[in-house]
Amino acid sequence: MEEELKCPVCGSLFREPIILPCSHNVCLPCARTIAVQTPETEQHLPAMLHPRGPAAAPGAGAGASGPASLDYDCGAGGGSGAGGGGGGGGVDHADKLSLHSETDSGYGSYTPSLKSPNGVRVLPLVPPPPGSSSAAVASRGGGTSSSLTCPQCHRSASLDHRGLRGFQRNRLLEAIVQRYQQGRVAASAAAKCQLCDRSPPEPAAVMCEQCEVLYCASCQVKCHPSRGPFAKHRLVPPGGGGSKAPGAARKPPTCADHELENYSMYCATCRSPVCYQCLEEGKHAKHEVKALGAMWKQHKAQLSQALNGISDKAKEAKEFLVQLKNILQQIQENGLDYEACLVAQCDALVDALTRQKAKLLTKVTKEREHKLKVVWDQINHCTMKLRQSTGLMEYCLEVIKENDPSGFLQISDALIKRVQVSQEQWVKGALEPKVSAEFDLTLDSEPLLQSIHQLDFIQMKFPVSVPPVPLLQLEKCCTRNNSVTLAWRMPPFSHNPVEGYILELDDGDGGQFREVYVGKETLCTIDGLHFNSTYNARVKAFNSSGVGPYSKTVVLQTSDVAWFTFDPSSAHRDIVLSNDNQTATCSSYDDRVILGTAAFSKGIHYWELHVDRYDNHPDPAFGIARINVVKDMMLGKDDKAWAMYVDNNRSWFMHCNSHTNRTEGGVSKGATVGVLLDLNKHTLTFYINGKQQGPPAFENVEGVFMPALSLNRNVQVTLHTGLEVPQTVRPPKLPSN
Repeated sequence: MEEELKCPVCGSLFREPIILPCSHNVCLPCARTIAVQTPETEQHLPAMLHPRGPAAAPGAGAGASGPASLDYDCGAGGGSGAGGGGGGGGVDHADKLSLHSETDSGYGSYTPSLKSPNGVRVLPLVPPPPGSSSAAVASRGGGTSSSLTCPQCHRSASLDHRGLRGFQRNRLLEAIVQRYQQGRVAASAAAKCQLCDRSPPEPAAVMCEQCEVLYCASCQVKCHPSRGPFAKHRLVPPGGGGSKAPGAARKPPTCADHELENYSMYCATCRSPVCYQCLEEGKHAKHEVKALGAMWKQHKAQLSQALNGISDKAKEAKEFLVQLKNILQQIQENGLDYEACLVAQCDALVDALTRQKAKLLTKVTKEREHKLKVVWDQINHCTMKLRQSTGLMEYCLEVIKENDPSGFLQISDALIKRVQVSQEQWVKGALEPKVSAEFDLTLDSEPLLQSIHQLDFIQMKFPVSVPPVPLLQLEKCCTRNNSVTLAWRMPPFSHNPVEGYILELDDGDGGQFREVYVGKETLCTIDGLHFNSTYNARVKAFNSSGVGPYSKTVVLQTSDVAWFTFDPSSAHRDIVLSNDNQTATCSSYDDRVILGTAAFSKGIHYWELHVDRYDNHPDPAFGIARINVVKDMMLGKDDKAWAMYVDNNRSWFMHCNSHTNRTEGGVSKGATVGVLLDLNKHTLTFYINGKQQGPPAFENVEGVFMPALSLNRNVQVTLHTGLEVPQTVRPPKLPSN
């Protein structure tokens, strides 16, 4: 956080900080040193004729309490001051703030510049032309306009008749600096000189804010004299000094224009707090004025929300740094393993391999050094970003602790923007390693002696053997719903090249194996399997010499019950999904169809649909369908769906637009419709509120089916899955006709 508390000009902790129009802060004494005066008559000179003197000379700044100088700019947009004496009548207020940087000028590169201890470029003080003075300029009918250029963003701001007193004091920043200094005083109460050669070292008498080194009196005279390059360094007591006593009460803030009035309102147009008298004078008559406390809470909430985002990114960055350091260790270990293996192989080939061994070692070393360099660069870059984000977070948290609404609102907009920009720097991919810890190098030590001189890490052109047995990685093999994922790898130090793998799976019922994947990947997911089934899987590798032996067989059990949601990718465009794709509504008065994400071809499956809304007695339809069912009409009207449609009084079964088995009993808001698909008996049965609705709706259903639903805008339905099959079936009601 200390970087946030240092002035960009002097590099020391802020003293009497003021807020510039660009929202940056600067010490009041430093503001006096960089404020400049420009004769108004020079505004009428061509831009290329504006001279800039090489040295600084003091001048009387309008309203400023310290020395100033005249500024002769060379470049486009010359004069930044547009007010002042009266020669600029009718000049718009926007002309008083020059928003261009010196680098925008074609002649800016010829302007001498200074650098503060913080490394920020500061515009130099500039004297008036030889033989001229402010009085002489004024005697010719012109005046002078004072301006100040921000040392960070290089935006210029003109000063009015109040001079630097026209800029508001940043009381919150001043209070935070005081607290920080008090903390340093307490932490360094027993501070010792850091350069003493005595044992023990002498107590520290001063500390240099720029060097950040503690000196005793004698070491300060010898090592840090107040002359030469150290002349501009600031020596302070070890704890910072100059801070107010803890608990000292601060004077309540008063209006800058009306010193007897406290701030009571906030002008959203001017983005500044105002007092009652400012409103009475009509300065903000047409502006949007809000209560000070309300705006304080609103901006605090915005800053807190932005801080949450950057806090999450900082946490991810810390975890990412741990990951990178682990990669460093793995790279070191893997590199050593590869070197040891390489040396053993090369030594076995005696003299003929000696020259080649050095070349191969060099390649491994270069690969390791490249990976280490990439990871170190990424660590340094991420550490720098994390340090900046952490400092900004600590500073913002200190600002939030303050109970001064007006002071908070002075800086809240700028802080919110800074936090949001800092959060945006963690772009996608920034927290991912650029290199892996693995070395993709393969050495074959089994070729004939005459091929030694062509030995390299690439595949040789002589005959090779079939690949060895792949090793299944059981810790990465898993099942989810009716999908299985398998992973495998080759044994370490295997020399025979691999062109691909063949994965085989049985039918889930002890049947024959069949190929389900052929390719170079070592991770494969197979979807669309049977629920509540046991599958056996095995894998083998192949190359140009043939197919290697099978791996061990792994046994995988799919889920007993199905967990699924509505499928947005296959739904009609009028269907609207919410609640993680478990709740369905429709934007059309016509019936529209939506399918589930699961497909069933074996076993017994049960799911329920809860009626959340039921208006004007519509006819929703529940059931099953093929993947290619027509989706712009009621479910069951074509030959690809089997459904029950129901109103508030009765229900019907429908397939191929054929209506059968009318049954009394309908649905209303809060009702639950159950669907039981028994593919062992090839039947489809429906339930309403736990009771079977009519006889089994359909028999002899075979093939692959997906849960389906059709509804219009008068109905809202929520899907519930992963349910056990109901054990008791109550007697159905007899049909009325």
